[in-house]
Amino acid sequence: MNVEDSVVVKVVSDEPEAEIVCGLLRSNGLECGYRETEAIDSTLEDFIPSGPQEILVRRDDLEAAQALLAGAGR
Repeated sequence: MNVEDSVVVKVVSDEPEAEIVCGLLRSNGLECGYRETEAIDSTLEDFIPSGPQEILVRRDDLEAAQALLAGAGR
């Protein structure tokens, strides 16, 4: 996925949750990825394996991804 053409659709608490969300998006035909946020607010940030993760989707898929994730939370 081209990072320049991607937008953040959701921020989750850690890498395992990011894997689950991306799995849901991918299973519905949406390309996605994730990365650590730059806003880790912890004195242990250099020692923890993963903190908050940004879920990225293509800009053209943003609305579909938002609708899918909104429906998954019900």
